[in-house]
Amino acid sequence: MSVDQTDFINALLDPNRAHPKGLVDPFGRFAGKRFDVYRNNVVASLIDAMQIAFPVINKLIGDVFFKTMAGIYVRKHPPSSPLLMFYGESFPAFLEGFKHVADLPYLADVARLELARRRCYHAADTVPIDADMLADIAPEALMASTFTLSPALELLSSPYPIFTIWNVNMIEDAPKPEAGGEFVLLTRPELDVEMQKIDHATHIFISTLKTHTLEQAYDTATRVSKDFDLSNAFNLLLKGKVITKIIAIGENNGIHSQHP
Repeated sequence: MSVDQTDFINALLDPNRAHPKGLVDPFGRFAGKRFDVYRNNVVASLIDAMQIAFPVINKLIGDVFFKTMAGIYVRKHPPSSPLLMFYGESFPAFLEGFKHVADLPYLADVARLELARRRCYHAADTVPIDADMLADIAPEALMASTFTLSPALELLSSPYPIFTIWNVNMIEDAPKPEAGGEFVLLTRPELDVEMQKIDHATHIFISTLKTHTLEQAYDTATRVSKDFDLSNAFNLLLKGKVITKIIAIGENNGIHSQHP
């Protein structure tokens, strides 16, 4: 008698569920104890993966509570992919509905930041443009250009100081958080993720630039703040090496970065 795969998976993540029918060892004997050991190991491995993926959440609520909460999460949200580096995408939403952390409303957005760091780190490699090529584009043409940005680029906004919360838990002597929201830019110019706090207008500018021309992104940002600094925002993108292609007006093939 073969084991039904659905029964096996359901029993694997639910310690209160009966052992799946047809479960036997190589000698044909009932393998309930073996299954219990395997079930415990699987859940423990997923909890360990969650602790690695969300180190700041773990620090904020403590190791013991995190393991208990993560155990509940992994049983309700088993992995949909064998790549555990991406496990936990639904964790922020889980935190928002988990009543035992209702007094810590910023946790979900901190989790979103930790997920964004992972996406940024594991994003596909790209080749940035040579900044010197910008001198070859007339200002009017540059403003009318569209830009392709690296998939490693991540933007977040939160009504809570998530950038500062992350820093104070991961960087020694980092400033303590103050009340108020923050906007965060994540890039991967080399091998490591770089993260910095930006203002609202810069956040809107970069977000708009993903799908609109430079001029449209600039106009949108200046509606948010008349003090928006285009030069500073553009330098952030160049420093972060996230501009991979510029399609200038009047050029059929655009202006491309050099590829190896």
